[in-house]
Amino acid sequence: MNYEFDFSFLTTYWRALFDGMLLTLRMSLTTIVLGFVVGVALAVARTQGGPLLRKAVGFYVEALRNTPLVVQAFWLFFGLAAIQVRVPALAAAVIALVINVSAYTAEIVRAGIESVPRGQLEAASCLGMSRWKMLRLVILPQAVERMYPALISQFVLMMLATSIMSQISAEELTAVGYVIQSETFRGFEIYLVIAVVYLAMSWLLRLTMAGLANAAFPRRRRLKTPL
Repeated sequence: MNYEFDFSFLTTYWRALFDGMLLTLRMSLTTIVLGFVVGVALAVARTQGGPLLRKAVGFYVEALRNTPLVVQAFWLFFGLAAIQVRVPALAAAVIALVINVSAYTAEIVRAGIESVPRGQLEAASCLGMSRWKMLRLVILPQAVERMYPALISQFVLMMLATSIMSQISAEELTAVGYVIQSETFRGFEIYLVIAVVYLAMSWLLRLTMAGLANAAFPRRRRLKTPL
C-alpha cells in the first residue's frame, strides 16, 4: 500500500469542524435536558398513573424503542413535509433525539422507581407524606441515583447518535465531514479526525456527568460508588 497521509486540510477547514462540534454539543445538551425531563415524567406516569395512562405511555415507549431513530427523523423532516408541515432540519433533529431518548430514559427511571424498597415507602407514609412529596423526596432521588450509570451510558449513546442527523441536513460534525471529504477526497484522514473528536466529546460528557453525580449524590461520593 502506497498511501501518503495528508492532514493539511485541517488548516483550511478547522473552523468548519469546530462549528460542527459546537452544534453537536448544543444538540446533545438540549436533548439531554429535555429528554431527561420528559423521560422522568413518562416513568412517573407509567408507575403512578391510572391504567389508561400506563397503557398509553407503554405504547409510546415501545413504539419509539422499536423503530429506528433515522426513521423517526425522516418522518419528522420528510414525512411531515409531504403534508405541507415543514419542520426545519435542526428542529426536526432535536425533536427526534428528544422523543427517542425520552423513551429509553423512561424505562431506565421506571426500573429505578420499582427498585426502591417497599419499606421506605411505608415509612414515608407513616410520616404523613403526601403522594407527591413521597415521590419528590423519597422515590425519584433514589431512583435516579440507582440508575445514574445507565443514564450516563444512554446519554453518551444519544450524543453519538447526533451523527445520524446529518441525513436530514443538520449541519453537525458528521455532516461537516461529508462536505470536507467531498472537497478534499481525504476520506481516511477526515473520518479519523472526526472519530477522535467524538471520542473526546464522549469522554468530556462522561466526566461532566460524573462530576454532577458527585455534587448531587453525596452518599455515592462517600461510598466511592463507581459510575
